[in-house]
Amino acid sequence: MAITMTSYGIRWTGPGGVPRAAGVSYDKASAEDRKMRLTAEKCRDIEIVPVKPGDRLQPALTAA
Repeated sequence: MAITMTSYGIRWTGPGGVPRAAGVSYDKASAEDRKMRLTAEKCRDIEIVPVKPGDRLQPALTAA
């Protein structure tokens, strides 16, 4: 039986309104932990997104 590793990236909007994206990928448990810490830092629009190995997540565009 093969084990499949899924990696996740995180996108969010910082407290000052600047869109951000993690420069690293996480496993699911680590991504959930990071999401909790971002929430505590008053960040918003936090999303955990599956990413393929080698892909880099870009910040989400915000409407001005």
